[in-house]
Amino acid sequence: MRDVRLDGSTLTIADVLNVAREMAHVDLEKTALSRTISNRKILEQILDNSPVLYGINTGFGALSNKRIPKEDLAQLQVNLLRSHATSVGNPLPKDVVRAMILLRANALVKGYSGVRPETVQLLVALLNKHVHPLIPETGSVGASGDLSPLSHMALVLIGEGEAEYNGAVLPGKIVLEKTGLRPVELAAKEGLALNNGTQQMTAIGCLALHDADSLLMSADAALALSLEGLDGWIDAFDERIHKLRPHPGQISIAQTVRKLLKGSRMVRTIKDGIPDGVRPQDPYSFRCSPQVLGAAKETFDFARRILEVEINSVTDNPLVFGRDRTVISGGNFHGQPVAVALDVLGLGLSTIATLSERRISALLDPSLNNGLPPFLVAKGSRPGLSSGLMALQYTAAALVAENKLLTHPASSDSIPTSANFEDFVSMGPGAAMKAVRILDNSQHVIAIELLAGLQAVDLRGGSGMSVATKKIYNLLRGKIRPVTADRPFHRDIEQAYMLVKTGTVADIVRKQVSE
Repeated sequence: MRDVRLDGSTLTIADVLNVAREMAHVDLEKTALSRTISNRKILEQILDNSPVLYGINTGFGALSNKRIPKEDLAQLQVNLLRSHATSVGNPLPKDVVRAMILLRANALVKGYSGVRPETVQLLVALLNKHVHPLIPETGSVGASGDLSPLSHMALVLIGEGEAEYNGAVLPGKIVLEKTGLRPVELAAKEGLALNNGTQQMTAIGCLALHDADSLLMSADAALALSLEGLDGWIDAFDERIHKLRPHPGQISIAQTVRKLLKGSRMVRTIKDGIPDGVRPQDPYSFRCSPQVLGAAKETFDFARRILEVEINSVTDNPLVFGRDRTVISGGNFHGQPVAVALDVLGLGLSTIATLSERRISALLDPSLNNGLPPFLVAKGSRPGLSSGLMALQYTAAALVAENKLLTHPASSDSIPTSANFEDFVSMGPGAAMKAVRILDNSQHVIAIELLAGLQAVDLRGGSGMSVATKKIYNLLRGKIRPVTADRPFHRDIEQAYMLVKTGTVADIVRKQVSE
């Protein structure tokens, strides 16, 4: 963890994780803050001489043809936040809220939004004081940005709304008082600058992408363990094969699995010959894993490229160009780039789980598992009397089936808003929520594969595992006792799931790959 300094241009996804989950301290870069001050002064000068500036002295959306008198401009901004705080459902998790605040502050400090420095400073103070606005999860269609959830966030800045502080949910005014903070009195343009932006979908996306990277490493671990449990072939991961189809993701996955299985005596190679009655290659779900998981990895890389641009972008409207002394209306608040990226991220996650479920099924199937008992029933148990791990595959199938429904792209839809004036929206928050649900389902599926791999290795005696897979085995066995008879597996699944979700399994893979 390190302190994060915002300048509007150099924020990284790692910074977002540090602030959102590790509670890193946040500062504002002085030059960027000076730029904010300068552009605010220019906006005020333009406002004094301009008859019409959208959202500054007009109504919003379809009401932009309504001119607002100067004496009502501050009230206009307050009314905007109040009227747009309409989200419903469960509160967003604390890490998402913190990421939203951070991203909004980073966008504002670039200086093009025309806010006063004290407004940005109060946003940062919320982070450093651990004040987390209560933001219901559903209410944004992703254009003009995430208006509703950001309005819930911004209400706390003016002493309204609700926030979580020290484990209690309190009115915004009381939380500010408890933390020694003073609410801001919004000036012209500031309400619009606070709630125009893509920060809900982008915040969720950054956190989900980090967890997706971890999941992929856990999937590599599960694949390696399952290959040993299957008595499978390592040759499909040979570097020479993948150099002939040099997709970066494919090459990376094959290399990772080779490193994880280095020194293993529980996988076969063509160099040792093919015994009579042994198939010379494994099912696609094993043999084609580099090609399939590699494609999933590249969906993550695509999402990463979009999010890295978005977290350092100005995403509200209108924008103040101080050097040119002009205010221009545009559409940077539109969430379509992020929505598409998160739909693609969800597809990649779903692919990982779908492939994993097929490997689980193969390990349980006596026609494919190379001599293991049906459904991996425990030694000494009678198949039929004992069901073994049969029902674990049912759960994996249910999770994968839900994923397949969720991979329908949210960004392909649009429901016009604001009397058809805002006539094409991104549905980016929907894409973000779907990606998180697919991620959680997929973490459970990989957990189930790890359990199946453990049992398969145990049934083969466990002798000859690689150094890496032995570490993975020992990690899991430290939480989950061996299967000696049928038992409820719910707790076992959840124990393995937590090791996947927290990145503990991925840490072993990460260390092995770096050596």
